[in-house]
Amino acid sequence: MTRPRNRSFVTAEALRMALENVRAHKLRSFLTVVGVVIGVSVVIVISSVLTGMRKNIVQSIEEYGTNNIFAFHLSTGPRLGPRDRAEFRRKPLRPEDGVALVANAPLVEDVANSAGLWIPGDSSIHFKGEKFRGPQIEGVSANYPEVVTLELREGRFFSREDDLARRNVIVIGSSIAEALFLNRTALGSEVELAGQPFKVIGVLEKKKSGGLMGEEDQNGQALIPYRTARKIAPRTSEWLMLIIKAKSGMVKPALDQVEEVLRRQRKLRANAESNFDLSTADRIIEQFDDITAGVGMVAIAISSVGLMVGGIGVMNIMLVSVTERTQEIGVRKALGARKGDIVRQFLFEAVTLTFLGGMLGLMLATAVSWLLRALIPELPTEIPMWAVVAGLATSIGVGLGFGVWPAKRAAALDPVEALRWE
Repeated sequence: MTRPRNRSFVTAEALRMALENVRAHKLRSFLTVVGVVIGVSVVIVISSVLTGMRKNIVQSIEEYGTNNIFAFHLSTGPRLGPRDRAEFRRKPLRPEDGVALVANAPLVEDVANSAGLWIPGDSSIHFKGEKFRGPQIEGVSANYPEVVTLELREGRFFSREDDLARRNVIVIGSSIAEALFLNRTALGSEVELAGQPFKVIGVLEKKKSGGLMGEEDQNGQALIPYRTARKIAPRTSEWLMLIIKAKSGMVKPALDQVEEVLRRQRKLRANAESNFDLSTADRIIEQFDDITAGVGMVAIAISSVGLMVGGIGVMNIMLVSVTERTQEIGVRKALGARKGDIVRQFLFEAVTLTFLGGMLGLMLATAVSWLLRALIPELPTEIPMWAVVAGLATSIGVGLGFGVWPAKRAAALDPVEALRWE
């Protein structure tokens, strides 16, 4: 009676032989799994960029306030593709619309005005020969800090009187303060913006995150009174956004009230489509997820081509290996190896090849993600664990799927004929 063999021993032996075969043909093995490397790395790199961007969007929205509703005459939130002409023909919102919301929408607590400045020519902020390029300049109402929970590192925010008097006062982000004033206090200093002097009255607290593309979006902010912004850049009113603070936990019912009041303000008929857009934290995240879903499908399509090429390469190389090792297979069968043992050995070799390809793809993706972060600090990257697991699992699946036929072909060889093979 033959003694039953230890299955774990057989498995370990098959794995050892698989690794030895890979080591014996290093170059051939690498070239075989190049497709797997590319397929896995593409998915992980794209996933890391999208995950980092989503994390920043969520954190930025949370800092602006999860109870806030954003009203704009154009569509808000992440988007792909250009806007249509009908959208550009919409009339901008007005500060009076915000006043009407506070008066007529019971679930609205407060409304702040916010508009980006369009300054032709040099929009940099200057101070004694130094300049900060590309600041995010916004004209906002005096209640802006209360609506978006803005924090100051030092100084004060401008008052309603500053806004009504159109005073040239400015609150700057931490990056601007560090660039222009180094270790000195910025308070009381005069900087130049759009050819006009502005007195620095406050410095914003440094943000941990912000915007779509990184923290510099908010740390590079420069805030001036809304009416002052209209004075130096009249087109500011064309880009007014209302930031509407709903009562705690009442965002969804408040959204209906806001829409009703704005439609009334803009004199829209009952059956007419709204000529403005309302967004909430949840809606913006949903819009981003819709976009990333499309990008993810493209990434999967690209990686599938690579994985298919890699899988076919593995199958071919395993078929060649079966031919080269026909006598070895015959000897193993003559010594008592079963068909299952032969199948297991060749499947292990195929899986070992593709798994190593998956590991190389992971290392390549990690290096590319780090490189992107170093070269483009504003572009967030964060490799999600699910992408790592999915990439490695897929690489194993490719090995199993494309290794079955060669493994079964090896197991089906007649031992007598195999021993005669030359």
